[in-house]
Amino acid sequence: MKFTRRLSCAASLVTLLGLLGLLASAVARADGFIIAHPGTNISAADIRDIYLGEKQFAGAVMLVPVDNAVAQPAFLSKIVKLDATKYTTAWTKKNFRDGINRPPMRSGDPDTVAYVRQTPGAIGYVSASPPGNVSLIQRY
Repeated sequence: MKFTRRLSCAASLVTLLGLLGLLASAVARADGFIIAHPGTNISAADIRDIYLGEKQFAGAVMLVPVDNAVAQPAFLSKIVKLDATKYTTAWTKKNFRDGINRPPMRSGDPDTVAYVRQTPGAIGYVSASPPGNVSLIQRY
């Protein structure tokens, strides 16, 4: 009986440690990275304004934000502090008032990195650690 109880406690401990490991890896995957075209000089403090259409230039360079369909929910909640509906509404109003279009949507990390790499002034966000051929602005 004592052996069975110890075995049950050990199994519970192993299960708990496994769940903690899964939780830790899920949290690690939730991190994101804001990237920019090499030579685009912006600060992490400017990102929200850029993605809401309030900041459009960095010096003489026109900024070109791009959305990532895969990483967008985490980015919007952590950086822009809006959900998808409010973000869409903000851009609809911005388009109507100022004639500024919403950032184009890319299908995922590889497509976002390729766009940022080839487009001067481009800014994007990815869920995986970015390659060395783009500038890392912020990890979130």
